[in-house]
Amino acid sequence: MSRLSLNQWTTKRWSVAEAVEGCVRHGVEAIGLWRQDVARQGLEQSAKLVRDAGLRVSSLCRGGFLTSGGAEALDDNRRAIDEAAALEAGCLVMVVGGLPGVVPDEPLGSGDRGVDRDLAGARERVAEALAELAPYAGERGVRLALEPLHPMYCADRAVLSTLEQALDLAEPYPSEQVGVVVDTFHVWWDPHVLAQIARAGDRIASYQVCDFLHPIPANALLGRGVMGDGVIDFTSLTGAVTAAGYTGDVEVEIFNADVWATDPDEVLARVKARFGELIGL
Repeated sequence: MSRLSLNQWTTKRWSVAEAVEGCVRHGVEAIGLWRQDVARQGLEQSAKLVRDAGLRVSSLCRGGFLTSGGAEALDDNRRAIDEAAALEAGCLVMVVGGLPGVVPDEPLGSGDRGVDRDLAGARERVAEALAELAPYAGERGVRLALEPLHPMYCADRAVLSTLEQALDLAEPYPSEQVGVVVDTFHVWWDPHVLAQIARAGDRIASYQVCDFLHPIPANALLGRGVMGDGVIDFTSLTGAVTAAGYTGDVEVEIFNADVWATDPDEVLARVKARFGELIGL
């Protein structure tokens, strides 16, 4: 249990202060924070709350959304890097962005002309932005963690869909500067995932766990479940991550309307039990 980390959005109703208190109450030693919640609490106060509670910040979510290009996205990511440094976060999770003009959760109009459908070009813009951001992060002691997302999110959230793509993008940089996220929800389906986890080695910056529910709910973003409630084989994935040499925090990140509606203390107790049963680190 010493490696269990609570991603704040698993207990989405809790503020930073409440989530920190919940971790202490349940004996959880690490927490993954979200930028908007940190902003509401205040960056300095959030850092103090975590520090005074003796917790680790396993990750800060999120940077990214780089595919539209431009100075505004780079400036926001530099701010995210500075925030991660202030929180002494283990990494800054990078959700790189989807096709320019596609807005998450907003439907396209018939024959929509505002979408740039050049997928290869979008991926190239991610590479160009990373070349700007990686040195900035390195100077501040922050590790960027590229997160490949399930292909169903390629259009609106991440043009990186496989661990292989993320590793290819990370390779030009030192591993302590640019790593990758292994999120079970996003990679379980990939026939090459075990080989790519082995390839990743010390580039694994974060291991995030939750289950993939079946059937997928109407809002696919909320198709994450508590481990054991879906179809993922955690034994093989956790074994591969361990064999690759990862010894860091294991972050439980669940987006699910029913979970969010449940008392957060009950959720955290259930997460701890399933973590012990199925992750077993």
